[in-house]
Amino acid sequence: MPPFRLFGEKQLPTAVIFMVWSPKRDLIALANKAGELLLHRLANFQRVWSLAPNENTGKEISSVAWRPDGKVLAFSLADTSRVVLCDVEKAEVLHCFPIESPVACMHWMEVSEENSNHTSVFSAEDESNLFLTKLPAVPKSYSTTSKIFSEEKSDEIMKLLDDVRLNILVTGGSGNIIEFYAYGMYKIATSCGVPGTCQGLCLSSDLKSLSLITEIKTTTNEREIVYLQLDTSLLSDYLPEVTRMARKFTHISTLLQYQKLSLTCMCEAWEDILMQMDLKLTKFVQEKNTTTSVQDEFLELLLWGKASPELQALLINQLTVKGLKKLGQSIESSYSSIQKLVISNLQSGSEALLYHLSELKGMALWKQKYGPIGLDSAKIEDAVTAVGSFILKANELLQVIDRSMKNFKAFFRWLYVAMLRMSEDHVPPELNKMTQKDIAFVADFLSEHFNEAPELYDRKGKYFNVERVGQYLKDEDDDLVSPPNYEGNPWVNFVQNSPHLKESPLLFPCYPTKSLHFVKRVMEGAIDLCLEKPAEIIGKSVKEASCITLYTTTINTSTPRLLELPSLWNEKKSGMHYVVFTMPEISSSKIYIMKRSTDFSRVVTCGLLAVDLGNLLIGNIDDRTDTCCYSCLDARFYDDETLTVVLETAEEDHRERILAQLPLNSVYINEKDFSWDPSQRLDQQSGHIPVQNVVLENQWRALDNMKAHYVAVNGIRRISCVLSSNLRHIRVFEMDVEEEEEDEKQDLQNASADLNQVEESLTSGDGSEVQEDCDTAETHDLQKENDSLLQT
Repeated sequence: MPPFRLFGEKQLPTAVIFMVWSPKRDLIALANKAGELLLHRLANFQRVWSLAPNENTGKEISSVAWRPDGKVLAFSLADTSRVVLCDVEKAEVLHCFPIESPVACMHWMEVSEENSNHTSVFSAEDESNLFLTKLPAVPKSYSTTSKIFSEEKSDEIMKLLDDVRLNILVTGGSGNIIEFYAYGMYKIATSCGVPGTCQGLCLSSDLKSLSLITEIKTTTNEREIVYLQLDTSLLSDYLPEVTRMARKFTHISTLLQYQKLSLTCMCEAWEDILMQMDLKLTKFVQEKNTTTSVQDEFLELLLWGKASPELQALLINQLTVKGLKKLGQSIESSYSSIQKLVISNLQSGSEALLYHLSELKGMALWKQKYGPIGLDSAKIEDAVTAVGSFILKANELLQVIDRSMKNFKAFFRWLYVAMLRMSEDHVPPELNKMTQKDIAFVADFLSEHFNEAPELYDRKGKYFNVERVGQYLKDEDDDLVSPPNYEGNPWVNFVQNSPHLKESPLLFPCYPTKSLHFVKRVMEGAIDLCLEKPAEIIGKSVKEASCITLYTTTINTSTPRLLELPSLWNEKKSGMHYVVFTMPEISSSKIYIMKRSTDFSRVVTCGLLAVDLGNLLIGNIDDRTDTCCYSCLDARFYDDETLTVVLETAEEDHRERILAQLPLNSVYINEKDFSWDPSQRLDQQSGHIPVQNVVLENQWRALDNMKAHYVAVNGIRRISCVLSSNLRHIRVFEMDVEEEEEDEKQDLQNASADLNQVEESLTSGDGSEVQEDCDTAETHDLQKENDSLLQT
């Protein structure tokens, strides 16, 4: 009996281009050519959820990576040049950020426990909970643009930060740039000058080195496959400082999103109906025949209770009593909502920003520890000042809202009574009383707000600016149309008359003529400057340590990217990087395995050997051995000691494919040293590479009725997933099953054969894929029959 138990089988309607097992859970992520991200559970290979492409994300997934704890899934989008972080539990987008160049590969690494012995230093980060209140949730009724700060889970930042140990998402692509993102959010380093297009990367768990596989085009039809090893020891040497800084910066980055979302909700709370008074007054000016100003018309109504025919027509026919009542309610509701968002959300977020930036400044002043990783106290001080200016502008908006609400209430109460009298309706007794103080208050409001504004003549046909709150929420660079009047303010006069105090860095700039959006952009720019410096400094410390040209090959555009060799593996126990590759042009029957130490200060044997599959000994259950000639289609590390491979026989008439476990202890039992010439490619020195023969014993299984090609494995869960060459037929195997069931049902094998026939029909004739064939009734019946057999 074969040692691997067939656990599940599936025929998918769309070709799969990525399949990655979760590092902790029984989940596998699949990305297909339609731009969908699918999550399947091991049990019967059932789909958990699917994330369809849209304008907010993208349609062309170029790489997929799991966070080491298996709670967050990252995927990159080639068409929109963005990376998206997705919550695995609910298929919700947690975070999305742009990238400088298209990403072709990603790797999400967590610092191992052996290298993370500074937990006491990291845990001090939690002290912020003692001083800061929990951020209020963003009201769901206003905005659904973000899931991070919804009403149900306003502390989603903790899901992104997770453990105290540092984890880093590394991205690489065609732009000669490698980017490091701490906790998947904050860019902690940018390394430039990487040659070619990155096809694979792996950051060591001790943070000492980064291994890369790049593809460099040499001619029109040829490319060189190159292995690079970059020295990232600065991250390792300053691990406590880098972790503490990264957590602070991630908090700050998330708070910036919170502020942006809160301001978006404020803009949505402001309604266009508030502009109705301005537009009607403008129309009144354009249509009236008298030379009397609008202000005089309303003052005459206030003092004498008389209105001109034009004003009476404006109030009774256009504004109407019902419209005035609705306008008053809208203004009060809108202003109250904006006021609550400023007080509860905007100010709370700003206070949290000030706290984290102040702590960051204290860290930057400890130059011995934080200077080498790029913390600049001067830039952080500029960011603190910018946040202070934002708080001042938010307080100014609160004052404008408070004053406007009082003015509008008094004005609408008087105007409501005046319109009732014009229409000869009953005036309620409680509204009929108006003191001399109330008349003076309304008169002041009319003289201040009902002046014609010449500066508005060319802006949307308006002549008035009665409503003063909306100008603060416009995302424009223009100055405020009606800035607040500070004449006679004792503090403003004192500062203006004190030159030394006026230029003091202790006072935050107030930008009296600018909108809240403008000050927010100033704040974001200042914070971005202090966040960019460490990424630049750490990025410059990343240097190339070694460069080995592996081989040359012809360009094959039909082969899916990132599903082919070479592949990388980080062995945590001994601190080694493994590179597995084949050289088809030199020998189709050999797998090459190269070892490189992650720590450049250690003297460790870095070897290279070839595993010969051309004389492979395969033991069967009767202890007989057969000699077969195989070539390797795909290989992935099952764990630190085992390599999972998909092999194909060399016979033209019978292309048998097998899934096998290749034990590395048998490969390295008689390891020999190999010294290569750096001036030559490895394929030019292939004759000198030591060769090992292996015996698979019973760790293999024939993949009948399937054109298997690619494999994804999870050594922790002891499972593997095999994908066919047409990228639609999947089989899942349990790898370490000690005892097979007494008899695998023959019906299951027949169903597999039927599925294989459907698979072959999908790539008929010239190889063009027929998308709709999988939806036919016959295929559906076969799938149901297969699933029912699997359940039994």
